[in-house]
Amino acid sequence: MRARFSLILIPTLLLAGAADAQSLRERWRAKLEQGQQSAPGGRSMAYGSNALQTLDFWPGTTAKAPLILFVHGGGWKRGSKDNATGAAKVSHYNGLGYAFASINYRLVPDATVEQQAQDVADALAYLRGQAPALGIDPNRIVLMGHSAGAHLVALVGTDMRYLTKAGLKPDAVRGVIALDGAAYDVPRQMQEGNRVMASTYEQAFGTDAARQRALSPTLQAATPNAPAFLILHVDRADGTAQANALAAALQAAGTPAELHALEGRGLRGHMEINRSLGEADYPGTGLVDAWLKRLLG
Repeated sequence: MRARFSLILIPTLLLAGAADAQSLRERWRAKLEQGQQSAPGGRSMAYGSNALQTLDFWPGTTAKAPLILFVHGGGWKRGSKDNATGAAKVSHYNGLGYAFASINYRLVPDATVEQQAQDVADALAYLRGQAPALGIDPNRIVLMGHSAGAHLVALVGTDMRYLTKAGLKPDAVRGVIALDGAAYDVPRQMQEGNRVMASTYEQAFGTDAARQRALSPTLQAATPNAPAFLILHVDRADGTAQANALAAALQAAGTPAELHALEGRGLRGHMEINRSLGEADYPGTGLVDAWLKRLLG
């Protein structure tokens, strides 16, 4: 009887240990994400009626400044404009003459990913509508997102339903910058990606295959799309595969898509690309600056 009890107990303990390890990694990921910083001094605005439909805005240095609209990460279920923009971005892009905005959006499970993408489009529409008062050029706006935010900006840039519902056309943005996302092809990511994130993906995207495909920028990349994409990734197996596939799908559709691999591995590299972008000695900064200059003048 004791031997039989041991045989039953060992798998149970192994499963519990795996669950504890996954929970520990999730808490570590959340701690690292919460350690991101944002620049102070932004002007807070509401683009919708929900408490999370808010943004911070930093003006540019000219009367019709280009605008970078940033969307934070956090696994679609956490994160904030207050702790995930990165300390260097605002001062760096302001120094180049750009205006900068960082948005909050409604979070899973209280909202769906579809609603999050609509929040991005609605924030864009709000800022375009306020362009004269804010001193921004509505025809020179770029969406930038990190991690889950990279997925959301890529989705808004490929599935025109979100822009259309917000009263906008595909050229409402000049370009999209995706920073180390890993869910551009949701079904593939859920099948092949990091198992630590499996519960996060299932919570965000569910189990319905048609819905997963609809929420996949790579599978929505047939034109019309946003006019140009810059896709950056670090050394993560799933992020690399997903970034390459998205770039290939966009290019096959005739949409300009530039792809770059950056130094940094795993979760630390994933966080560094967001934390360090805008710092003069970070390799990604020069790549983004050059792309923006070509795109926006």
